[in-house]
Amino acid sequence: MKGTLVNTGTVLLGSSLGLLIGSKFPDRIKNMVMHALGLSTFLIGLKMAFKTENILFVIGSLAIGGIIGELLKLEERLESLGEFIKRKVKSESGSFVLGFVTSSLVFCIGPMTIVGSIQDGVSGDTSLLYAKSLMDGFAAMVFASSLGAGVIFSSLTVLIFQGGLTILGSRLSFLLQPMVLDELAATGGLIIVGIGIYLLGIKKLKVGNFLPALVIVVILALLFK
Repeated sequence: MKGTLVNTGTVLLGSSLGLLIGSKFPDRIKNMVMHALGLSTFLIGLKMAFKTENILFVIGSLAIGGIIGELLKLEERLESLGEFIKRKVKSESGSFVLGFVTSSLVFCIGPMTIVGSIQDGVSGDTSLLYAKSLMDGFAAMVFASSLGAGVIFSSLTVLIFQGGLTILGSRLSFLLQPMVLDELAATGGLIIVGIGIYLLGIKKLKVGNFLPALVIVVILALLFK
């Protein structure tokens, strides 16, 4: 769990610094930072998406996963969780929920999260999570400077999600198979592209509803490898 604890700490530190910096920015600067976030998130997602070796797995997973997510109303549940936290901490930030949901998804969807957490759980190797921690710390600072206090609470998502993967460790080692990891990364990448589209103000996509696709793509990759 050491890697996850460090990662949680860097998100807390980065987002706290981002709040201090962001409070000094005029709105026009915050808008430019938001656009920079959108473009960067879009690029990260595309880079991950190109890892696929079977685009049909990704398409099928997003379609099936999206339907499941819509039926379960996952996006609404994520936003409700963000609203609940906002009420508890009595925040008046208009972008609290957006900051919480967006940063939670970006920090937890990706191959570094999966591989690093499982390596930590199986062998105690925290090197990958340490590298991720540094990246997430800087990202949290930028996110918080524009999206506000909600980003801080994404550290809870990191702690619970990555910690869970670490604890399960060896039971999830099948996710490290290249044919599984690549398709998982590609599917997660397209979900992150959806976040980038939203941050750029092009269109709001219910990216949370696509989360079941991450499970579906693993099943498809294992069945048809």
